[in-house]
Amino acid sequence: MSDIKQYQNAVDVIKTAILQSQARAAKAVNQEQLALYFGIGRYVSANTRKKNWGKGAIEAISSQLRAELPGLRGFSARNIKNMRIFYEGWCMLERPNSAVTTAKFTEINTKSSVATDEMEKAIVNSAVATAEFAEDREIRQLQLANLPDFPLREFLSISFTHHIAILAKAKGYDERVFYMKYADTYKPTVEDLEKAITQDLYHHQDKIPNNFLSTIPDYKQAYRAIRMFKDEYLLNFINVEELGMHDEDVDESVIESNIVHNVKNFIMTFGRGFAFCGSQVHYDKLGHDHWIDLLFFNRDLNRTVVFELKNGNFRVGYLGQLSAYLRILNDDDRRNHEEAPIGIILCKHADKDYAGYIMQDFKQPMGVATYKIADEIDPELLKALPPKEELQRVFEESSKKEN
Repeated sequence: MSDIKQYQNAVDVIKTAILQSQARAAKAVNQEQLALYFGIGRYVSANTRKKNWGKGAIEAISSQLRAELPGLRGFSARNIKNMRIFYEGWCMLERPNSAVTTAKFTEINTKSSVATDEMEKAIVNSAVATAEFAEDREIRQLQLANLPDFPLREFLSISFTHHIAILAKAKGYDERVFYMKYADTYKPTVEDLEKAITQDLYHHQDKIPNNFLSTIPDYKQAYRAIRMFKDEYLLNFINVEELGMHDEDVDESVIESNIVHNVKNFIMTFGRGFAFCGSQVHYDKLGHDHWIDLLFFNRDLNRTVVFELKNGNFRVGYLGQLSAYLRILNDDDRRNHEEAPIGIILCKHADKDYAGYIMQDFKQPMGVATYKIADEIDPELLKALPPKEELQRVFEESSKKEN
């Protein structure tokens, strides 16, 4: 083996070790931070909710902390309040027989300031101490009161800002746990996580009408496919008004062109693992032309995914069209290592119970989902607005003045 190749092998080994070490360090840092913030949140909650501190105490504490620890980040008054939210949102994680009860914290009378040593004692003695969060061995031994199935690993893996986004926007326990697992699995930015919550992913997940269980032999793959797709999507990056079109002028080609132009947003809407293959993809089969609206490949499913766009109500005939596309892809385009393709009809409206019933006799895996676009306004709000013609006239007059 040449020296150059030996050196490259050594570089690869060392680089892998460094990256793995950095990943473990980042994980430990995140757990340490969550433990710290949980303990501080507990301390602040006990003193503010029991009125031990006067008005403006958190602002005063934040200011003094930053004065005594120059360069300290993450301890603004707003973030300290977020720590309180974090603790109060997950206070059920405390051990039932805590050595340090809330009453213990209320005995610390600090008025408008907190001494550093008192803060440290409160955190170290907190029911959920830093060591309990940081060590995997102890995490596995942690018995959560009345929550034996709580996903502690996922809880510790996501950032504090992701936790705050979940607590702010997701209200129920089950919903919060769902988004916690979602954040751990798909690693979304905080902005993308907030978008998923706003789009109500929790209530739309696993609801798509489909025949996956009867057409995908591996039940694990079938359930993975079911979880992959929602029954309704908000394509909020599409605004047909910006194209100068009225509702009656908008057809599938307009929606499709916007999706292609914003394909990254489309992929983020649908989730992890999608790669864009093309739009209006042409296949010739026995002298007949077929044009697939949108073609993707999903790495997690190891399958080609067809999206057929329909600007209207679901029709039974759409399933036959989609079935033909899937048959052609399976026979002519599928690679040896790939699974059979999946098809999704994406339409404006659908009787989902009916769609689910009808598609059961089809042999190719398919589902039916609906979508909304950005210009769809609540009917009650629409009544309060001037007619479209009046809005368009004002817009045209404004444009003339600018020119």
